Amino acid sequence: MKLVAYFSRNGENYTRNGIENLSVGNTEVVAKKIAELIGADLFKIETVKDYPVNYHETTEVAQVELRNNARPELKKYLTDVDKYDTIYLGYPNWWGTMPMAVLTFLERVDLTGKTIKPFCTHEGSGMGNSVNDLKIKFPYAIIKDGLPIRGSDVHASDEKIKNWIGED
Repeated sequence: MKLVAYFSRNGENYTRNGIENLSVGNTEVVAKKIAELIGADLFKIETVKDYPVNYHETTEVAQVELRNNARPELKKYLTDVDKYDTIYLGYPNWWGTMPMAVLTFLERVDLTGKTIKPFCTHEGSGMGNSVNDLKIKFPYAIIKDGLPIRGSDVHASDEKIKNWIGED
């Protein structure tokens, strides 16, 4: 079985057109596309404390969390991943890697022998260091190449997603 676990943030986001207010976060758009294409379960990683709606304020909070190696508390946890062989892991690129909430999620599950297929949304920085960060942090998991999708392009990313999924 497959799982799509993702962290996404709506509200103000940086796009190629400047700051835009999104009712659904870019990573959530991609996560739902993947889950539908592969028939996977879906799990949204959500923090107890919401991030600010303001884009710049969120980037400041994210930078402090990264600097402090924080693990924000989550609203719910998925502690049993035994039934999943592959986890598609989605997140926005924040300061060159994944948001700290993603690590909160990952550190609560046993990833031994699991295949992790990371995907991220960004506005020019690609996957950043996130794939390497995953490989270092979780050496007992099989970390595959990631799929970076420009946030501004998520609604037109179906072919790119299908091609990446087809690499399995």
